[in-house]
Amino acid sequence: MIRILLADDHPVFRRGLDLVLSGIADFQVCAIAEDGGQAVELSELHRPDVVIMDLRMPVLDGIAATGRVVSRTPPPAVLVLSMFGDEDLVLAALRAGARGYLLKGAGEVQIERAVRAVAAGEAIFDAQIASRVLAYFDQPTDPARAALPMLTERELQVLRLMDRDLGNAAIAAELGVALKTVRNHVSNILAKLQVRDRYEAMQRLHARDQELR
Repeated sequence: MIRILLADDHPVFRRGLDLVLSGIADFQVCAIAEDGGQAVELSELHRPDVVIMDLRMPVLDGIAATGRVVSRTPPPAVLVLSMFGDEDLVLAALRAGARGYLLKGAGEVQIERAVRAVAAGEAIFDAQIASRVLAYFDQPTDPARAALPMLTERELQVLRLMDRDLGNAAIAAELGVALKTVRNHVSNILAKLQVRDRYEAMQRLHARDQELR
């Protein structure tokens, strides 16, 4: 029997997924959480084998909840089931300890297969997600990365696009991510570089590039 905890803040989706999973002979939905905080508490209480985790939830988001859930021994396998496929979210979920990532458009058979896979210790991803993750790791490392170690690879990529005089909307289109995600990256870049605006950030980049030549 595979014991499952569902964590999602959308009541209709929770009920539908509960009905689907409870109809599988060797699946048992042992608890249902409405937010990330409940997911952590109920995971400790019920000790599920698998936690199906949404990412956009109140109280505690799914990334933070995943990190806390997998910190116990033995950890459950976390399968993210989200509407959002931004590679930044995917990578954050993986760093937090998720074993799988599916989009909410996944069918019942795909979800069942994913639950069985992560319960068996395997990693599984939606095909679209897998291609994005592979493409991310296939990217050559920017040599400025060593000179600006406070920035992540993605933040440095955004800074390079800023230096091409692209606005936030154009950067979002170039990277295939949400506009809000780009805005967050830009804010993080300015804070980490301790600069006031995009112009000063690009000046820092130019200075580092000169040092590397």
